[in-house]
This record gives sequence, C-alpha cells and structure tokens, in this order.
Amino acid sequence: MTKTPPDGFRAPGAADRQEAATLVRCARAGVLSLIPEPGGPPDVSRVGLATDIDGAPIFPVSSLSGRGPALESDRGAALFIGEIGKGDPLAHGRVSLTGRCMRCDGEDWDRARDRYLARHPKASLYIDFEDFSLWRFEVAAAVYVGGFGRAYHMEAGDVVLDAAGAGALARAWGAREAGAREHMNDDHSDAVALYARAFVGAGPGAWHLSGIDPTGLDVRKGDDHRRIWFDAPLSGPGDMHRGLVELVGVARARLDAEESAK
Repeated sequence: MTKTPPDGFRAPGAADRQEAATLVRCARAGVLSLIPEPGGPPDVSRVGLATDIDGAPIFPVSSLSGRGPALESDRGAALFIGEIGKGDPLAHGRVSLTGRCMRCDGEDWDRARDRYLARHPKASLYIDFEDFSLWRFEVAAAVYVGGFGRAYHMEAGDVVLDAAGAGALARAWGAREAGAREHMNDDHSDAVALYARAFVGAGPGAWHLSGIDPTGLDVRKGDDHRRIWFDAPLSGPGDMHRGLVELVGVARARLDAEESAK
C-alpha cells in the first residue's frame, strides 16, 4: 500500500528511488548528525562512506572523537549525502537519511572493513588502529531532493535492500563478494573497464570494481565513483560469476551498437 507523502513532497517513482540509492552507493563522504545528550544540540561531523551489501552506509569513527556514547545511544542519527557541482548548489541532488548507528563486530566488521578499503584504499593507513571502529547506518527513512521542485519522502526500502533480511544477505555475500571482486580486478580489469564504458559512459583508464551486490556493481577510478544497476537482481551470490560473464556480452553489444550508430 503506497503511503501519501507529507505536504510539500512528491510520491517517488522508480527513477527517483534509483537516483537516491545511486547517491548513497557512490558517496565518498557524508555529514553525520548525532545527539550527544537528550535535549541537547546536535553534534555534526564529516565521515568517510562506503556501503554494505544491502546499501546501508558504513563509516569509521575514532574513539578519540568522543562520539562513542552518542553512537551507542538510542537517540537516533541523521546522515546527509550530496555533492555540489557547477552552478547553483541547490540544483544538485542530495539525500538525508534518518535512523540509527550500529557497531560492526566479528564478521560484520571484517566485511565492512573490506568494503570500506575497496572504496578508500588509503584508509589502510589508519583503519586498524585500536581507536577506530566501524559502524553501519541503519536507515529508517529518507528525504531525497533531486533539484528545485523535486522533493520526495522515501521509506528505507526505497534506498536500501530489505532491512528484514539485511544481516543474512550480507553474511551470505560477504566472503564470496570480496573474492569475486579481487578476481575481477586482478585478472579481468579489461572487463571492469568495459562495464564502466558501456553502462555509465566512463572514459578509459584504470577502473576498479569496488562492490558487487544483488542489484548492481560499484566501480571507481581514483575519486570518481559510479554505479551500474543490473536490469534484474541476482538471485544469490552463486549467480555472481554468471552475471558478470553475461554482463561482458551485454556491454560489448551496447558499445558495438553505439559505434554502428555513428
């Protein structure tokens, strides 16, 4: 049942949901807002971002920042994501997430660390320091603004995968996703570059696969991060190899068609 959006907001369509989710999946950093004390002013800080398998943002925090108690509390949190470009900054898309922060432990920490480093390789200089921990932002709701006159109130499922099965999904994909990503980058970098050219109009260069999940791929070249969405979600981690191989054929066909059309 579709909920009526609050006054001033539109009901999002499929394209709007994908735009918002793309912003989250591609973000290098965001602005995290916490409430250190009940009734007190918010604490706002920049955090580096990657995403978990389900699309939930993950970020590192140092205990030296003093934010541990606020992160551990049930007072909620907000995360703002959005980069500005040329022209009026309000004409560019941004998404505001509300929810709470959950510490990553055990295999969740291993997976979060691996995916964060795939997005930010230079974080290897500090990510294992004793004062650092990794956190997931559990999305409860979102507001996506795609520019002037385009404001949408969204539910968690509009920007991340089904929250009810997020833990099982992440654990099922974890090690297999990391191995597939490493294999593609080490042995099939030409295919990764092909994906980037065919599906997101990227130029030539050393493109790397930074994430694989049921709904798509994340690729990066330096600080340029792009999202490639599958036409249909993969049914499980066992489909990764087949999906990546089939995507090569689709990419080649698309580039050949574009070349023939010139």
